[in-house]
Amino acid sequence: MFHRIGQFVVRRAWWVIGAWLVAAVAIIATAPTITAQTDEAAFLPKHYESIQASQLQEKAFPANFTPGAIAMFERTDGGALDEADKATVGKVVQGLGAKHIEYVETVLPVGPQSFSKDGRYGLSMIAIDKTVMQKPEAGDAAKALREEGAALTAGTPVKMLLGGQAAMNLDQQDSSKIAEALIGFGTVLIILLTLWLLFRSPIIALLPILSIFVYSMVANGLIADASKLFGLKADSSMSAILIVVLFGVGTDYFLFLMFRYRERLRAGDERKDAVVNAVGRVGEAIASAAGAVVVAFAVLVLSSLGMFKALGPALAIAVAVTALASITLVPAVLSVLPERVLFRRVVEWLRWDGRHLKWLAGRCRSPRPGGGFPAHWMQAKKGTRFATMGDAVRRRPAVAALASGLVLLVLTLAAFGYKGTFDLAGSSMPKTKESMVVQDTLMGAFSAGAADPSHVYLTATNGTPLDAAALPGYGEALGRTAGVAQVQPKPALSKDGLTADFTVMLKDAPATNEAIDTVTALRTAAHAAAPDGTRAYVGGITSVYKDINTAMAHDYSLVFPVAALLILIILALQLRSVVAPWYLMASVGLGFGATLGATSLVFQKLGGEPGLMFMLPIFIYLFVVAIGTDYNILMIARLREEVKEGRTPREAAGEAIKHAGPTVASAGFILAATFATMLLAGNSLFSQMGFSIAFGITVSAFVMALFFTPALTALLGRAAWWPGHGADAAGHGDTGAALQQQPEPAGRI
Repeated sequence: MFHRIGQFVVRRAWWVIGAWLVAAVAIIATAPTITAQTDEAAFLPKHYESIQASQLQEKAFPANFTPGAIAMFERTDGGALDEADKATVGKVVQGLGAKHIEYVETVLPVGPQSFSKDGRYGLSMIAIDKTVMQKPEAGDAAKALREEGAALTAGTPVKMLLGGQAAMNLDQQDSSKIAEALIGFGTVLIILLTLWLLFRSPIIALLPILSIFVYSMVANGLIADASKLFGLKADSSMSAILIVVLFGVGTDYFLFLMFRYRERLRAGDERKDAVVNAVGRVGEAIASAAGAVVVAFAVLVLSSLGMFKALGPALAIAVAVTALASITLVPAVLSVLPERVLFRRVVEWLRWDGRHLKWLAGRCRSPRPGGGFPAHWMQAKKGTRFATMGDAVRRRPAVAALASGLVLLVLTLAAFGYKGTFDLAGSSMPKTKESMVVQDTLMGAFSAGAADPSHVYLTATNGTPLDAAALPGYGEALGRTAGVAQVQPKPALSKDGLTADFTVMLKDAPATNEAIDTVTALRTAAHAAAPDGTRAYVGGITSVYKDINTAMAHDYSLVFPVAALLILIILALQLRSVVAPWYLMASVGLGFGATLGATSLVFQKLGGEPGLMFMLPIFIYLFVVAIGTDYNILMIARLREEVKEGRTPREAAGEAIKHAGPTVASAGFILAATFATMLLAGNSLFSQMGFSIAFGITVSAFVMALFFTPALTALLGRAAWWPGHGADAAGHGDTGAALQQQPEPAGRI
């Protein structure tokens, strides 16, 4: 099938290229805009208590003041605010209200309770139109507030900083743009440098970048259409993740095809025949690798959290488009580029005073009559390092399996130290952002839980108004909960008297595990102490985090097994074996554990962070298991081919590492390096994600695929291929990097 695809693409190369260009322009022109979601509660299903509490609050207290922003005042010299400064603060707050900034509904005046105990900070709560809080308009309001605050405090020793949700939205937008730019630039630079080192050709180095630019527009447009069609809610990290996936996976597939294309040229094929044969031989490997990744990502639609429901299909679409382009668009481009242009050295493109550097270019020309590209550019390197590695595994497979397995096992043990954190907004931007400075200052100057208190809503279920005399006792019961700092003495009552709102200050910061434990206990106390005929709901951001924690536990028990089962089936179909898929999945399972353990050690133990972001284990599982499996597929398929050629399993393992090792190493390095660019974003979410996935892919390529998997296969022998025993191995799963042991025709390179 893939051979026929290659023939069609080569015969209609310009039509294929034109179709991709037209599709890219048409799809991106008609695609809707994806709005990033920053409200963690929006990702939860409606049956969770925190969401029910929010719905009750909207119904019972529709006009209740909810701060969308917080203006914090302090002296520029860091000293305590004196009476003159407090008067300035009052004037600024009054001035902000008088400006009638769009979407700003109320600016609360300051009073004695508005200043911290040490007298250094003052606060004013600002209400913003709730209908725009999760839209760009909220950020516009925050920007206007900051500008007006700076103007009103100009010439005074007081300065104003703006925090709260609207300010976080604004800072997150700015941070995301910067992060995307840094990640995009770093990714492109790494790909260019790596491909230059591999092929020493400017055209080959640029080709995947230009191709990915075209089909990434198609992928992003389809993702936007799917998000709108199915009502999927994306978070602010999706764009940066898509950049890395498209460029990283796209370059991997380009390498698979390019290595095979170069091999076929060396074997004597004409240019177009070489493209057809390359697609025919490596197309199945690309399709199978992409299939495993697409399936793993698509399973995220089973998640309880809206952010994963949106991210999973988006990544699946991106990888599917990448695979399709890799067997159509890229081969079409290769078929129209003469080999002299494709493999031309960079010195042949240089000019000096309008003249070619002929003396230097001449030294790079092929000795073949009639010219051509440099001979040593098309020759296979001996690969002595990989040959040495392969020989070591061949001679001592048990030692190789044990040593690599122990490394993975030791790191896996460190995974038991993993702790989750839930501050998605705070973790997705640097701590130096103004909204984060305000949040951290509030937690230190007032109380850890003051920045975002919890609420207990007690509502009548029988239609009878609440007994006002019983409410103080109920509040006292809530206050006896461990971890609660204070309960507001007089709860707010709804107009109909059916619902009471108890404001609860926690001792710990809202996003900490300690606060989540407190909310768990608070729910128990609130439900138990609720009088007959009433029901209690615990709301607030910490309650949202508690429910996210519960939803994640559900996802771990559902998404992980389903994804593993589907990848197992793909492996069985690709390898024609019911034995090999099991130990391949076991090996990538160890890779997952080792990655989570190493990340916990680096960020929690060495970095001193309280925990890792709650969604990190799912990202590690999907990227390491799905993408890491690709390298195992490529290595094990090559090993099976060597067995079919008549070699013993141990000899086949050595040959597989020798020939397929360079491709696995090159692809693994590029993909790991592209994910590592997420470290440039400067926030904890991307730093943890970039390190963990880069580490996991490195382990998959350089430990599992090069040592652990071939060593285990060598020990199992032909039983690894049961029931097929490798009889149908020819042509399946070859990466294109392994060089066939065949004589080269005379006159060819």
